[in-house]
Amino acid sequence: MILVTGATGTIGRALIGELGGAARALVRRPEQGEELGCDYVVGDLERPGDIPIEPGDRLFLNSALWPGFVRAHKAVIDHAAAAGAAQVVTVSVRGVTSSSLLGFGMHGQVDDHLKASGVPWSILAPVGFMQNLAGDVDTEGRIFGSYGRGRVGYIDARDIAAVAAALLTRPVGDDASYELTGPAAPTHDEIAAELTRALGRPVRYVDMPVEEAAVHLEKRGMPAPAARDLAQLMSQIGDGRWASTTTTVADVLGRPPRSLRQFLHETYAP
Repeated sequence: MILVTGATGTIGRALIGELGGAARALVRRPEQGEELGCDYVVGDLERPGDIPIEPGDRLFLNSALWPGFVRAHKAVIDHAAAAGAAQVVTVSVRGVTSSSLLGFGMHGQVDDHLKASGVPWSILAPVGFMQNLAGDVDTEGRIFGSYGRGRVGYIDARDIAAVAAALLTRPVGDDASYELTGPAAPTHDEIAAELTRALGRPVRYVDMPVEEAAVHLEKRGMPAPAARDLAQLMSQIGDGRWASTTTTVADVLGRPPRSLRQFLHETYAP
């Protein structure tokens, strides 16, 4: 059995579609399972003992971030190891460590725990999702950030799901991390131009120094410490650490990842 957590999220829904009848979804409410249209079990990551994992099962571990994220994910990993799971595939972020800012550091802590757990593991380490880009555009057609001219190889979350499906259905291989990107790494000015083309209205990127970006985020309702960290994180991303692209998607799937233009056309074309 392949148990999929985070099944109602962007990656999870795509993964359920990739796996078809091979998947069982972990959901919090029965109606979520009915909506997904697959085998499901009701449970919660904060109660790992209720998650049905049998010897030889394979687990896809993913969820949105919340204050208990690290504690819950570590406990689920321990539960999977004790149950004799054949593999845990989890979603992290490219280049993170346990000391990274905000949720990046949370992912880094979970990654470290998984590597030390004794259960066979695969860590998917993507950069940002193409699915989130249009949501960053405000009502006046602006994207704010502190990325500078840094390039980012945004990836379609469906390609992440396809890689996960491949790893979960093939014979379990060596423990490994998989850095996942799209086929190109545009600047945010170039991303704004692609969004202008796809959305049919002007979109422009507004770059800010870290201090100004932090004030902007705080005015939008983010607590001051988190606003400062997020602005700093955007600046770090813009320093070039996400500028290179990888061939991992093509290596695993035998096809290239979707380009930003292809994704936007499929998503927003009339």
